[in-house]
Amino acid sequence: MSDCLFCKIVASEIPATIVHETATTLAFRDINPHAPVHVLVIPKEHYEDAAALAEAGLAGDVLIAAAAVAAQEGIVESGYRVIFNTGPDAGRTVFHAHAHVLGGTGLSLRLG
Repeated sequence: MSDCLFCKIVASEIPATIVHETATTLAFRDINPHAPVHVLVIPKEHYEDAAALAEAGLAGDVLIAAAAVAAQEGIVESGYRVIFNTGPDAGRTVFHAHAHVLGGTGLSLRLG
């Protein structure tokens, strides 16, 4: 999509601090981090949300890349979160499926 911020990052039209790349995914640092490690992992092709990503069979690629980012960033032992924001109440601002990899500190929200 020509107006999608993340598609422009994939096309190298907008700079990003890339930390990991595969044939189908790209991972880069969030410009407004909420943790010491806050990396976004996106599919290189445009998918609207996590459900569309799963239907295309690429959710596994994004999760594998997220795990590789966590290992590379040294947060596997201390723990990390992988979050997909989907839907109007989730606070999503870019409508290109993406996972947030968060870690490097105690994360205060307890989900279970």
